[in-house]
Amino acid sequence: MDLFKVIANIESERQAEAFISDLCTPKEIATLTERWEVAKLLATKQYSYREIAQKLGASTATVTRVARFLFNENNKGYKSLINND
Repeated sequence: MDLFKVIANIESERQAEAFISDLCTPKEIATLTERWEVAKLLATKQYSYREIAQKLGASTATVTRVARFLFNENNKGYKSLINND
């Protein structure tokens, strides 16, 4: 898919920010950012789902959904990038 090729060719954080700001609404960016923060906290295995939800103001449904993709799905997208953050 062309979108993924474009994302793979982003050259800097500034370019990524500009592209995502054009592509997504502020609410969509906030949602993506929240999911990323949830994934990072889940990966530490230091907090319960409820603690993460409270810490970030996320719903427990969001935490559970992110956990499913982080720990159970085969995509490994979160895992492949968490250590690079």
